[in-house]
Amino acid sequence: MIEATNLVKRYGDLVALDLPGFTIHRGESFGLVGNNGAGKTTFFSLILDLIESTEGEVLSNGLNVKQSEHWKAYTGSYLDERFLIDFLTPEEYFQFVGGLHNLRQDDLEAFYLRFDAFFNDEILGKTKLIRELSRGNQKKVGIAAAFLGNPEVVVLDEPFPHLDPSSVNRLKKLLSEFQLNRNMTMLISSHSLNHVTDVCSRLAILEKGHIVHDMQKSEDTLSVLESYFAA
Repeated sequence: MIEATNLVKRYGDLVALDLPGFTIHRGESFGLVGNNGAGKTTFFSLILDLIESTEGEVLSNGLNVKQSEHWKAYTGSYLDERFLIDFLTPEEYFQFVGGLHNLRQDDLEAFYLRFDAFFNDEILGKTKLIRELSRGNQKKVGIAAAFLGNPEVVVLDEPFPHLDPSSVNRLKKLLSEFQLNRNMTMLISSHSLNHVTDVCSRLAILEKGHIVHDMQKSEDTLSVLESYFAA
């Protein structure tokens, strides 16, 4: 589904990412972990064609993301608050994003219902602009919008920080349900080893731009990750 071939991103002499070959398969829930500066956001930004690679390419369902726009129609993403239009209310933003997917009002109502517990009566009907929301509630808006239009691929960079414990648990439940029921391909980065292990079936460790571990989840996965970062 997502293929990186000889993918390199340099900033001067610094190699931020170096993936000779890496594939994330259709329907996989893929978790990426690593310390600050490991290259997680760089990798996701290359997948979404937000930055240009120094070498190599990223294919989404066989399409080079630099040469085609078609992949955007089936890809949802949220990396940070720059994805939001903060002078809109959440409803206005959802209507804008929904319009890009030709969603009707009844589609939006079904979407609101699906995310009702996650929103926890803090997002809709408050007349606040997105920029007036707390960082956690801004993140809720961005994460939820990534799922508008029933995407085949969803990319989320650090979705758990700034969410309260109840919202984290609700989000993990939603992610698991979406992946299981709709066979979505999910790419999730996180500093939280527990959270990402809970929701992902495959996990990889990125260290200084290189994948140093790539594993299918097992009963030992969390202890393997914890041991690596304890060293």
